[in-house]
Amino acid sequence: MHPEYRVGTGYDLHRLGADRPLRVAGVDIAPDGGAVGHSDADVAMHALVDALLGATGGGDIGRRYPNTDPANRDADSSRFVAETISDLRDRGWELVNADLTIVLERPKVSPFADAMRERLAAALGTDAERISLKAKTNEGVDAVGAGDAVACHAVVLVARGAA
Repeated sequence: MHPEYRVGTGYDLHRLGADRPLRVAGVDIAPDGGAVGHSDADVAMHALVDALLGATGGGDIGRRYPNTDPANRDADSSRFVAETISDLRDRGWELVNADLTIVLERPKVSPFADAMRERLAAALGTDAERISLKAKTNEGVDAVGAGDAVACHAVVLVARGAA
């Protein structure tokens, strides 16, 4: 039997301006002006959950962790990633790799990139070498470019039945 491979994509965007730190990929990168959202509004963790669910036909983060559930209020989104990857593993799936692109005008992500990769890897229960993280700006275009929002694109490859 040949292994089965699947690719999933995820995307998330949050307005900025909440009265809390800006958390991206599990790392607080600014002391204030955080993302607006029901949980900690971590766009990287949210996009990653959507990518994992998408790869395995599991729907999306809104169905799995609805903003109407009080248990998700101010939740650390790394919990969403850890629970999602655990459920995938229970069904025989393993993460091959994840690739994330964070889109944010400021602050610069590069000083935090290594810590972010480590936090993502910890949430996924894997090695940081399986995680790629890049940062881009939107060159002053749209809400992200104006500094009013943060976004993240995620792609994952998962496998089942690989020896």
